[in-house]
Amino acid sequence: MDTKTYDVVVVGGGPAGASAANDLVLKGRSVLLLDRQGRIKPCGGAIPPRLIKDFDIPDHLLVAKARKARMISPKDNRVDIPIEGGFVGMVNRHEFDEWLRQRAQSNGVDRQQGTFDRFTQDADGVRRVHYEAREGKSSVVQKSVRARFVIGADGARSEVARQAVEGAEKTKYVFAYHEIVKAPQPSAAHDPDRCDVYYRGTLSPDFYGWVFPHGDTMSIGTGSADKGYSLRASVGRLREAAGFQNLETLRCEGAPIPLKPLPKWDNGLDVVLAGDAAGVVAPASGEGIYYAMIGGRYAADAVENCIVTGNTKNLKNARKSFMKVHGQVFWVLGMMQYFWYSSDKRRERFVKICEDKDVQRLTFDAYMNKELVRKDPMAHVRIFFKDLAHLFGLIKA
Repeated sequence: MDTKTYDVVVVGGGPAGASAANDLVLKGRSVLLLDRQGRIKPCGGAIPPRLIKDFDIPDHLLVAKARKARMISPKDNRVDIPIEGGFVGMVNRHEFDEWLRQRAQSNGVDRQQGTFDRFTQDADGVRRVHYEAREGKSSVVQKSVRARFVIGADGARSEVARQAVEGAEKTKYVFAYHEIVKAPQPSAAHDPDRCDVYYRGTLSPDFYGWVFPHGDTMSIGTGSADKGYSLRASVGRLREAAGFQNLETLRCEGAPIPLKPLPKWDNGLDVVLAGDAAGVVAPASGEGIYYAMIGGRYAADAVENCIVTGNTKNLKNARKSFMKVHGQVFWVLGMMQYFWYSSDKRRERFVKICEDKDVQRLTFDAYMNKELVRKDPMAHVRIFFKDLAHLFGLIKA
Protein backbone atom coordinates (compact mmCIF):
# COMPACT_ATOMS: atom_id res chain seq x y z
CA MET A 1 0.00 0.00 0.00
CA ASP A 2 1.05 3.58 -0.69
CA THR A 3 2.59 5.10 2.41
CA LYS A 4 2.40 8.69 1.15
CA THR A 5 0.32 10.94 3.37
CA TYR A 6 -1.49 13.87 1.76
CA ASP A 7 -2.63 16.83 3.77
CA VAL A 8 -5.95 16.55 1.95
CA VAL A 9 -7.59 14.07 -0.41
CA VAL A 10 -10.48 15.61 -2.33
CA VAL A 11 -12.96 13.04 -3.62
CA GLY A 12 -14.79 14.41 -6.64
CA GLY A 13 -13.48 16.75 -9.33
CA GLY A 14 -16.56 18.82 -10.12
CA PRO A 15 -16.72 22.56 -9.39
CA ALA A 16 -16.76 22.04 -5.60
CA GLY A 17 -13.90 19.56 -5.43
CA ALA A 18 -11.69 21.24 -8.02
CA SER A 19 -12.15 24.64 -6.31
CA ALA A 20 -11.35 23.23 -2.86
CA ALA A 21 -8.27 21.43 -4.17
CA ASN A 22 -7.00 24.56 -5.93
CA ASP A 23 -7.49 26.76 -2.87
CA LEU A 24 -5.64 24.31 -0.62
CA VAL A 25 -2.67 23.77 -2.89
CA LEU A 26 -2.26 27.54 -3.16
CA LYS A 27 -2.01 27.57 0.63
CA GLY A 28 0.93 25.18 0.39
CA ARG A 29 -0.90 21.94 1.21
CA SER A 30 -0.28 18.59 -0.48
CA VAL A 31 -3.50 17.62 -2.25
CA LEU A 32 -4.74 14.61 -4.21
CA LEU A 33 -7.80 15.18 -6.41
CA LEU A 34 -9.58 11.88 -7.00
CA ASP A 35 -12.19 12.02 -9.74
CA ARG A 36 -13.87 9.32 -11.80
CA GLN A 37 -14.32 11.69 -14.80
CA GLY A 38 -16.27 10.86 -17.94
CA ARG A 39 -19.63 11.82 -16.41
CA ILE A 40 -21.38 15.09 -17.30
CA LYS A 41 -23.99 16.30 -14.86
CA PRO A 42 -27.31 17.54 -16.31
CA CYS A 43 -27.07 21.28 -15.79
CA GLY A 44 -28.29 24.45 -17.43
CA GLY A 45 -24.73 25.74 -17.11
CA ALA A 46 -25.52 29.24 -15.84
CA ILE A 47 -22.91 31.11 -13.81
CA PRO A 48 -23.31 34.66 -12.40
CA PRO A 49 -20.78 37.49 -12.64
CA ARG A 50 -20.01 37.02 -8.92
CA LEU A 51 -18.63 33.54 -9.68
CA ILE A 52 -16.64 34.76 -12.67
CA LYS A 53 -15.06 37.44 -10.52
CA ASP A 54 -14.48 35.44 -7.31
CA PHE A 55 -12.97 32.42 -9.09
CA ASP A 56 -11.10 34.14 -11.94
CA ILE A 57 -12.99 32.41 -14.76
CA PRO A 58 -11.62 33.35 -18.20
CA ASP A 59 -13.98 34.65 -20.85
CA HIS A 60 -13.18 31.89 -23.33
CA LEU A 61 -15.07 29.37 -21.16
CA LEU A 62 -18.33 31.28 -21.68
CA VAL A 63 -20.07 29.73 -24.69
CA ALA A 64 -22.90 32.28 -24.42
CA LYS A 65 -23.84 35.41 -22.47
CA ALA A 66 -27.53 35.62 -21.69
CA ARG A 67 -28.70 39.22 -21.44
CA LYS A 68 -32.39 38.56 -20.98
CA ALA A 69 -34.72 35.93 -19.55
CA ARG A 70 -38.18 34.94 -20.74
CA MET A 71 -40.69 33.59 -18.20
CA ILE A 72 -43.50 31.54 -19.79
CA SER A 73 -46.71 30.76 -17.92
CA PRO A 74 -49.13 27.82 -18.23
CA LYS A 75 -51.37 29.99 -20.44
CA ASP A 76 -48.36 31.03 -22.53
CA ASN A 77 -48.10 34.50 -21.05
CA ARG A 78 -44.54 35.61 -21.81
CA VAL A 79 -42.57 38.07 -19.72
CA ASP A 80 -39.19 39.22 -21.01
CA ILE A 81 -36.79 40.45 -18.34
CA PRO A 82 -33.65 42.32 -19.40
CA ILE A 83 -30.51 41.69 -17.35
CA GLU A 84 -29.49 45.30 -16.97
CA GLY A 85 -25.82 46.11 -16.53
CA GLY A 86 -24.57 42.57 -16.87
CA PHE A 87 -25.17 39.06 -18.15
CA VAL A 88 -25.49 35.45 -17.09
CA GLY A 89 -22.57 33.40 -18.34
CA MET A 90 -23.29 30.00 -19.87
CA VAL A 91 -20.74 27.19 -19.74
CA ASN A 92 -20.51 23.66 -21.05
CA ARG A 93 -19.91 21.53 -17.99
CA HIS A 94 -17.50 19.02 -19.55
CA GLU A 95 -15.21 21.87 -20.64
CA PHE A 96 -15.72 24.02 -17.55
CA ASP A 97 -15.13 21.23 -15.01
CA GLU A 98 -12.05 19.94 -16.80
CA TRP A 99 -10.59 23.46 -16.94
CA LEU A 100 -11.04 23.76 -13.18
CA ARG A 101 -9.28 20.41 -12.65
CA GLN A 102 -6.44 21.36 -14.97
CA ARG A 103 -5.96 24.68 -13.20
CA ALA A 104 -5.69 22.89 -9.87
CA GLN A 105 -3.21 20.43 -11.36
CA SER A 106 -1.09 23.20 -12.87
CA ASN A 107 -0.86 24.74 -9.40
CA GLY A 108 0.46 21.53 -7.89
CA VAL A 109 -2.52 19.27 -7.17
CA ASP A 110 -1.96 15.56 -7.89
CA ARG A 111 -4.72 14.09 -10.04
CA GLN A 112 -5.90 10.50 -10.12
CA GLN A 113 -8.74 9.11 -12.18
CA GLY A 114 -10.61 6.67 -10.02
CA THR A 115 -13.68 5.87 -7.95
CA PHE A 116 -13.78 6.11 -4.17
CA ASP A 117 -14.40 2.77 -2.46
CA ARG A 118 -14.02 2.92 1.33
CA PHE A 119 -12.14 4.23 4.34
CA THR A 120 -9.87 2.38 6.73
CA GLN A 121 -7.60 3.61 9.48
CA ASP A 122 -3.88 2.89 9.80
CA ALA A 123 -2.28 1.92 13.10
CA ASP A 124 -1.16 5.51 13.72
CA GLY A 125 -4.73 6.77 13.42
CA VAL A 126 -4.38 8.33 9.95
CA ARG A 127 -7.31 7.75 7.59
CA ARG A 128 -6.64 5.65 4.49
CA VAL A 129 -8.67 6.31 1.33
CA HIS A 130 -9.22 3.24 -0.86
CA TYR A 131 -10.24 3.67 -4.49
CA GLU A 132 -10.40 1.91 -7.84
CA ALA A 133 -8.00 3.53 -10.30
CA ARG A 134 -8.27 3.24 -14.05
CA GLU A 135 -5.06 2.44 -15.88
CA GLY A 136 -5.37 2.31 -19.64
CA LYS A 137 -8.69 1.79 -21.35
CA SER A 138 -10.01 -1.16 -19.37
CA SER A 139 -7.67 -2.03 -16.49
CA VAL A 140 -8.88 -1.29 -12.94
CA VAL A 141 -6.43 -1.40 -10.04
CA GLN A 142 -7.17 -1.21 -6.31
CA LYS A 143 -5.17 1.58 -4.68
CA SER A 144 -5.10 3.59 -1.45
CA VAL A 145 -3.47 6.68 0.01
CA ARG A 146 -3.24 8.22 3.45
CA ALA A 147 -5.00 11.52 4.19
CA ARG A 148 -4.94 13.84 7.17
CA PHE A 149 -8.22 15.30 5.93
CA VAL A 150 -10.79 14.35 3.29
CA ILE A 151 -13.19 16.64 1.42
CA GLY A 152 -16.15 14.72 0.05
CA ALA A 153 -17.28 16.45 -3.13
CA ASP A 154 -18.52 13.32 -4.88
CA GLY A 155 -21.97 14.62 -5.72
CA ALA A 156 -25.50 13.71 -4.72
CA ARG A 157 -25.75 10.36 -2.93
CA SER A 158 -22.15 10.87 -1.89
CA GLU A 159 -20.42 7.66 -0.83
CA VAL A 160 -18.00 9.67 1.30
CA ALA A 161 -20.95 11.22 3.13
CA ARG A 162 -22.68 7.88 3.55
CA GLN A 163 -19.62 6.30 5.14
CA ALA A 164 -18.39 9.22 7.24
CA VAL A 165 -21.12 11.77 8.07
CA GLU A 166 -24.02 10.91 10.35
CA GLY A 167 -27.47 11.45 8.87
CA ALA A 168 -26.32 11.93 5.27
CA GLU A 169 -28.39 8.96 4.07
CA LYS A 170 -31.62 10.78 5.02
CA THR A 171 -31.21 13.38 2.30
CA LYS A 172 -34.10 13.79 -0.17
CA TYR A 173 -33.52 14.42 -3.86
CA VAL A 174 -35.10 15.80 -6.97
CA PHE A 175 -34.24 14.35 -10.34
CA ALA A 176 -33.06 16.42 -13.29
CA TYR A 177 -32.91 15.48 -16.96
CA HIS A 178 -31.86 17.46 -20.00
CA GLU A 179 -31.10 17.01 -23.66
CA ILE A 180 -28.31 18.82 -25.46
CA VAL A 181 -29.49 19.70 -28.95
CA LYS A 182 -27.95 21.43 -31.91
CA ALA A 183 -29.00 25.09 -31.86
CA PRO A 184 -30.96 26.46 -34.82
CA GLN A 185 -30.32 29.77 -36.49
CA PRO A 186 -31.45 32.83 -34.49
CA SER A 187 -35.18 33.44 -34.85
CA ALA A 188 -38.24 34.55 -32.90
CA ALA A 189 -38.23 31.13 -31.24
CA HIS A 190 -34.50 31.05 -30.52
CA ASP A 191 -32.59 34.05 -29.24
CA PRO A 192 -28.99 32.98 -28.50
CA ASP A 193 -28.82 35.67 -25.80
CA ARG A 194 -31.98 34.61 -23.93
CA CYS A 195 -32.80 31.99 -21.30
CA ASP A 196 -36.37 30.66 -21.50
CA VAL A 197 -38.04 29.31 -18.35
CA TYR A 198 -41.37 27.44 -18.56
CA TYR A 199 -43.63 27.30 -15.49
CA ARG A 200 -46.18 24.62 -16.35
CA GLY A 201 -47.54 21.64 -14.50
CA THR A 202 -47.47 19.65 -17.74
CA LEU A 203 -43.68 20.04 -17.77
CA SER A 204 -43.04 19.55 -14.04
CA PRO A 205 -45.42 19.18 -11.09
CA ASP A 206 -43.03 21.00 -8.74
CA PHE A 207 -40.24 22.66 -10.74
CA TYR A 208 -39.82 24.29 -14.15
CA GLY A 209 -38.60 23.55 -17.65
CA TRP A 210 -35.71 25.39 -19.24
CA VAL A 211 -34.26 26.19 -22.65
CA PHE A 212 -30.81 27.68 -22.19
CA PRO A 213 -28.46 28.85 -24.98
CA HIS A 214 -24.98 27.36 -25.23
CA GLY A 215 -23.62 28.86 -28.41
CA ASP A 216 -23.96 26.21 -31.10
CA THR A 217 -26.03 23.98 -28.77
CA MET A 218 -28.88 24.33 -26.28
CA SER A 219 -29.77 22.67 -22.99
CA ILE A 220 -33.45 21.70 -22.78
CA GLY A 221 -34.48 20.13 -19.51
CA THR A 222 -36.63 19.87 -16.42
CA GLY A 223 -36.73 18.26 -13.00
CA SER A 224 -39.08 16.89 -10.35
CA ALA A 225 -39.12 15.29 -6.92
CA ASP A 226 -41.93 12.99 -8.10
CA LYS A 227 -40.19 9.66 -8.69
CA GLY A 228 -43.02 8.45 -10.93
CA TYR A 229 -42.89 11.46 -13.21
CA SER A 230 -41.39 10.85 -16.67
CA LEU A 231 -38.82 13.59 -17.22
CA ARG A 232 -37.91 12.25 -20.65
CA ALA A 233 -41.52 12.56 -21.81
CA SER A 234 -41.71 16.00 -20.21
CA VAL A 235 -38.67 17.23 -22.11
CA GLY A 236 -40.30 15.91 -25.27
CA ARG A 237 -43.35 18.05 -24.54
CA LEU A 238 -41.12 21.02 -23.75
CA ARG A 239 -39.27 20.70 -27.05
CA GLU A 240 -42.60 20.58 -28.87
CA ALA A 241 -43.91 23.64 -27.00
CA ALA A 242 -40.74 25.56 -27.85
CA GLY A 243 -40.77 24.40 -31.49
CA PHE A 244 -37.54 22.41 -31.16
CA GLN A 245 -38.86 18.86 -31.52
CA ASN A 246 -37.03 18.29 -34.81
CA LEU A 247 -33.60 19.54 -33.74
CA GLU A 248 -30.74 17.05 -33.62
CA THR A 249 -30.18 15.59 -30.14
CA LEU A 250 -26.49 15.31 -29.33
CA ARG A 251 -26.71 13.68 -25.90
CA CYS A 252 -29.01 13.12 -22.92
CA GLU A 253 -28.12 13.26 -19.21
CA GLY A 254 -29.93 12.72 -15.92
CA ALA A 255 -28.99 12.73 -12.24
CA PRO A 256 -30.37 13.23 -8.71
CA ILE A 257 -29.99 16.66 -7.13
CA PRO A 258 -30.30 17.29 -3.37
CA LEU A 259 -33.30 19.21 -2.11
CA LYS A 260 -31.61 21.21 0.65
CA PRO A 261 -28.35 21.54 2.60
CA LEU A 262 -27.56 18.61 4.88
CA PRO A 263 -27.92 19.38 8.60
CA LYS A 264 -24.34 18.18 9.14
CA TRP A 265 -21.36 18.46 6.80
CA ASP A 266 -18.52 16.92 8.80
CA ASN A 267 -17.61 14.07 11.14
CA GLY A 268 -15.87 16.30 13.68
CA LEU A 269 -12.55 14.65 12.98
CA ASP A 270 -11.20 14.62 9.43
CA VAL A 271 -14.00 14.61 6.81
CA VAL A 272 -16.05 17.54 5.50
CA LEU A 273 -18.48 17.75 2.57
CA ALA A 274 -18.91 20.25 -0.26
CA GLY A 275 -21.11 20.80 -3.31
CA ASP A 276 -23.98 18.43 -4.02
CA ALA A 277 -22.58 16.08 -1.39
CA ALA A 278 -23.44 18.80 1.15
CA GLY A 279 -26.78 19.53 -0.50
CA VAL A 280 -26.08 23.07 -1.68
CA VAL A 281 -28.42 23.43 -4.65
CA ALA A 282 -30.69 26.47 -4.48
CA PRO A 283 -34.43 25.79 -4.19
CA ALA A 284 -36.75 27.26 -6.83
CA SER A 285 -33.92 28.07 -9.26
CA GLY A 286 -31.93 24.81 -9.06
CA GLU A 287 -28.73 26.83 -9.30
CA GLY A 288 -25.75 24.81 -8.15
CA ILE A 289 -22.42 25.80 -9.74
CA TYR A 290 -21.81 28.96 -7.72
CA TYR A 291 -22.94 27.38 -4.47
CA ALA A 292 -20.81 24.31 -5.13
CA MET A 293 -17.70 26.40 -5.71
CA ILE A 294 -18.21 28.71 -2.74
CA GLY A 295 -19.02 25.65 -0.62
CA GLY A 296 -15.77 24.08 -1.79
CA ARG A 297 -13.96 27.24 -0.76
CA TYR A 298 -15.55 27.19 2.71
CA ALA A 299 -14.58 23.52 3.06
CA ALA A 300 -10.99 24.31 2.08
CA ASP A 301 -10.89 27.18 4.58
CA ALA A 302 -12.22 24.93 7.33
CA VAL A 303 -9.60 22.25 6.62
CA GLU A 304 -6.82 24.83 6.49
CA ASN A 305 -7.97 26.20 9.84
CA CYS A 306 -7.86 22.70 11.31
CA ILE A 307 -4.34 22.13 10.02
CA VAL A 308 -3.10 25.44 11.41
CA THR A 309 -4.78 25.24 14.81
CA GLY A 310 -4.92 21.47 15.32
CA ASN A 311 -8.57 21.87 16.36
CA THR A 312 -10.77 19.60 14.22
CA LYS A 313 -13.93 21.23 15.58
CA ASN A 314 -13.22 23.93 13.02
CA LEU A 315 -14.58 21.61 10.33
CA LYS A 316 -18.02 22.84 11.36
CA ASN A 317 -17.10 26.27 10.03
CA ALA A 318 -17.69 25.11 6.45
CA ARG A 319 -21.44 24.77 6.95
CA LYS A 320 -21.60 27.62 9.46
CA SER A 321 -19.96 30.07 7.04
CA PHE A 322 -22.11 28.96 4.11
CA MET A 323 -25.40 29.23 5.97
CA LYS A 324 -24.48 32.59 7.48
CA VAL A 325 -24.08 34.09 4.02
CA HIS A 326 -26.57 32.07 1.96
CA GLY A 327 -28.98 30.43 4.39
CA GLN A 328 -31.53 33.25 4.23
CA VAL A 329 -31.52 33.18 0.42
CA PHE A 330 -32.09 29.42 0.45
CA TRP A 331 -35.00 29.86 2.88
CA VAL A 332 -36.63 32.55 0.73
CA LEU A 333 -36.22 30.47 -2.43
CA GLY A 334 -37.60 27.40 -0.69
CA MET A 335 -40.72 29.28 0.41
CA MET A 336 -41.10 30.71 -3.08
CA GLN A 337 -41.00 27.24 -4.63
CA TYR A 338 -43.43 25.88 -2.04
CA PHE A 339 -46.03 28.60 -2.71
CA TRP A 340 -45.69 29.44 -6.38
CA TYR A 341 -44.85 26.06 -7.97
CA SER A 342 -47.73 24.16 -6.35
CA SER A 343 -50.40 24.67 -9.07
CA ASP A 344 -50.80 26.17 -12.52
CA LYS A 345 -53.07 28.84 -11.05
CA ARG A 346 -50.23 30.00 -8.81
CA ARG A 347 -47.65 29.61 -11.58
CA GLU A 348 -49.76 31.92 -13.73
CA ARG A 349 -49.77 34.51 -10.94
CA PHE A 350 -46.04 34.06 -10.37
CA VAL A 351 -45.24 34.88 -14.00
CA LYS A 352 -47.59 37.87 -13.73
CA ILE A 353 -45.57 39.09 -10.74
CA CYS A 354 -42.45 38.92 -12.91
CA GLU A 355 -43.85 41.78 -15.01
CA ASP A 356 -43.17 44.07 -12.04
CA LYS A 357 -40.05 46.18 -12.50
CA ASP A 358 -39.19 46.07 -8.79
CA VAL A 359 -39.28 42.27 -8.90
CA GLN A 360 -37.15 42.16 -12.03
CA ARG A 361 -34.52 44.53 -10.69
CA LEU A 362 -34.18 43.05 -7.22
CA THR A 363 -34.26 39.46 -8.48
CA PHE A 364 -31.37 39.92 -10.87
CA ASP A 365 -29.43 42.14 -8.47
CA ALA A 366 -29.64 39.31 -5.94
CA TYR A 367 -28.71 36.69 -8.54
CA MET A 368 -25.75 38.61 -9.93
CA ASN A 369 -24.30 39.52 -6.53
CA LYS A 370 -25.42 36.43 -4.58
CA GLU A 371 -26.95 38.30 -1.68
CA LEU A 372 -30.31 39.76 -0.78
CA VAL A 373 -30.53 43.37 -1.92
CA ARG A 374 -31.20 45.77 0.96
CA LYS A 375 -30.36 49.11 -0.60
CA ASP A 376 -34.00 49.81 -1.55
CA PRO A 377 -36.16 48.69 1.39
CA MET A 378 -39.34 50.25 -0.01
CA ALA A 379 -39.04 48.10 -3.11
CA HIS A 380 -39.12 45.02 -0.86
CA VAL A 381 -42.22 46.39 0.89
CA ARG A 382 -43.96 46.99 -2.43
CA ILE A 383 -43.12 43.47 -3.60
CA PHE A 384 -44.36 41.95 -0.35
CA PHE A 385 -47.82 43.50 -0.71
CA LYS A 386 -47.98 42.70 -4.42
CA ASP A 387 -47.12 39.07 -3.63
CA LEU A 388 -49.96 38.92 -1.10
CA ALA A 389 -52.37 40.45 -3.60
CA HIS A 390 -51.44 37.89 -6.24
CA LEU A 391 -51.51 35.01 -3.77
CA PHE A 392 -55.05 35.83 -2.62
CA GLY A 393 -56.29 36.56 -6.12
CA LEU A 394 -56.77 40.29 -5.66
CA ILE A 395 -54.90 40.90 -8.91
CA LYS A 396 -56.00 39.07 -12.05
CA ALA A 397 -53.35 36.89 -13.68
